[in-house]
Amino acid sequence: MRASRLINILTTLQARGLVTAETLAEENEVSVRTIYRDIDALSLAGIPVYSERGSDGGYRLLDGYRVRLNGLSQAEAEAMFLSGLPGAAADLGLGSLMAGAQKKLTAALPEELRQSAAKMQAKFHLDAPTWFGENEQPLHLQAIADAVWNSKRIRMRYRAWKSEKNREAEPLGVVLMGGAWYMAAKVEENVRTYRIARILDLVVTEDRFERPGDFDLAGYWTENTLRLERELHPNTATLRVSRWGLRLLEHISPSYVRARMETEKDERDEDRWIVTLPCGQAQHAISEFLRLGAEAEVLAPDTLREAMRDTLERLSGFYGRSAS
Repeated sequence: MRASRLINILTTLQARGLVTAETLAEENEVSVRTIYRDIDALSLAGIPVYSERGSDGGYRLLDGYRVRLNGLSQAEAEAMFLSGLPGAAADLGLGSLMAGAQKKLTAALPEELRQSAAKMQAKFHLDAPTWFGENEQPLHLQAIADAVWNSKRIRMRYRAWKSEKNREAEPLGVVLMGGAWYMAAKVEENVRTYRIARILDLVVTEDRFERPGDFDLAGYWTENTLRLERELHPNTATLRVSRWGLRLLEHISPSYVRARMETEKDERDEDRWIVTLPCGQAQHAISEFLRLGAEAEVLAPDTLREAMRDTLERLSGFYGRSAS
């Protein structure tokens, strides 16, 4: 603890110049007397700290003295300040640690890199949730994060799509995607994905497990996401869309669909396009394509076209009579 505090005092002096003992004590949550002892320890270690007396006095480092993080290029220093999501860190209970780490990193950088890093933070902000979505803050997120970090087995009651299930699992990793938190966990001999917000009850045991040495969380997540998207979009549909319909379709479609969307001009109408794209089962596809309103017409397959027509006839029946 003291070593961390000494580093914090040193980087604070380097970043700000003159700092009072009272300020250092408040920021490090210790007494002023402890700060006096810490300053003495830094001096004995050869750190050129000296005091300035008076009402505006305090401690400062000898001009020109600084601790450097050697080997960081300007681009690397800039990238370091985009390497984490402050909101996500706070959700995991790591917000104060990230703030402290960035403060120390800023202080340790040479002046020219420090200015560049500050410029990066001023111009870029990472926001994990989707634009119209809401960032989840699951009840058991921090407990799951602790279990992942310490390789502790868990017992949970989980709300799946059709029923509630009790599971014993070995949590291997946590992923934030589109504002939702997920856990990759080994259950029996398989690694599965669980949405943390659907964990109803959780017990973190003291029983530790050995994490598989070959498990790659990023690789697993990429493969799992692709597999899920394939399962959600097993079919193919062809639509005739207007210019506005094409823009809407590109906006509402997930990245998996957009990457596989094929578009060409409609030979019969220069203001319309023929679009072929992956889609889900009939009920899901109908819901998605109805969002396009009259800007899109389903051409194929015939079964989907007929299902769309039946749905529209039912809707017409609803709106063909007065509300009561």
